[in-house]
Amino acid sequence: MHQIDAVDLFCGAGGLTAGLLKTGISVRAGYDIDRNCEYAYRENNGAEFIAESVEITKVEDVVAWYRPGRIKLLAGCAPCQPFSTYNQGRDTSSDRKWPLLYSFEKLIKGVNPELVTMENVPDVTKHKVYHDFVKSLELADYHIWAGTIHCIDYGLPQQRKRHVLLASRLGPISMIPKTHSKPVTVADAIGHFPKLAAGERDPSDDLHRAATLSPTNLKRIMISKPGGTWKDWPDALRAECHRKSSGKTYASVYGRMRGDTPAPTMTTLCYGFGNGRFGHYDPTQNRAISLREAATLQTFPPDYKFMPSEQITFKAVGRMIGNAVPVRLGEIIGLSIQRHLEGLVQ
Repeated sequence: MHQIDAVDLFCGAGGLTAGLLKTGISVRAGYDIDRNCEYAYRENNGAEFIAESVEITKVEDVVAWYRPGRIKLLAGCAPCQPFSTYNQGRDTSSDRKWPLLYSFEKLIKGVNPELVTMENVPDVTKHKVYHDFVKSLELADYHIWAGTIHCIDYGLPQQRKRHVLLASRLGPISMIPKTHSKPVTVADAIGHFPKLAAGERDPSDDLHRAATLSPTNLKRIMISKPGGTWKDWPDALRAECHRKSSGKTYASVYGRMRGDTPAPTMTTLCYGFGNGRFGHYDPTQNRAISLREAATLQTFPPDYKFMPSEQITFKAVGRMIGNAVPVRLGEIIGLSIQRHLEGLVQ
């Protein structure tokens, strides 16, 4: 293992950091503007958390985290909302999150790390800020690998695609080859959890809790088939919005997952039956997935803590889970970096 010190910008609850740590990379600190993430980041990763916008972070403060004689890695997974397909066709350049890649670029120029990584939604490549970011790295003599990966190829039980960039001033770098020829399914990932009803909580795990359902939604999920849609329901149970032509294309809303396939992409509202295909795959469990199950589908360890027990809310923890870099993706990035460095000394 090479001695690498990392700083994680836009660290959130620590998904990328947790993955990098698994590969022997020492993550010294994480920066994020969301103070709700501080407990999770510190408690699980043993790294410092700085509640600060990267827009105002000083170069000298970042440099101070790196120890002499170690390879420097600067990671930055900027918020993806301005680049997501949800905002396709809209002018998002006025979104305050949109120029954060420029802030990341500024810190790279000042810190001059040997290694850089970032990840985002695939549509980030359609935006000028991304191409300016890449051009800046090229002008600074970084070797760059960038591409969109399908996370199921690397063992994530989730149909998530992400654009990953790896950059090195030490030589050519690339993502490691696919690690899984067979997808990890929903049942593989969460089938071992104790059964719950809507509104119940597992007494042995505060995060294995399921949101309550209204009487109408309970009727809906009871007749929902794994992989089916609300179109399978009797007309009387269909939502008013689905009766309109504009709502007929949203077939996955109020859907149950299938146990024999990977899950859909986890979002910040993944705990809600009406927010996507987040109904439990098991027809004997009439509920949405629990917070712990959602975290597991994001490949967080089973004991990962997000908030003190008495402070847990679905909204706060769901937001951290949905916004996180999957831990396994962070691990794959770390393994790619380690393989790159090993190749340089062979």
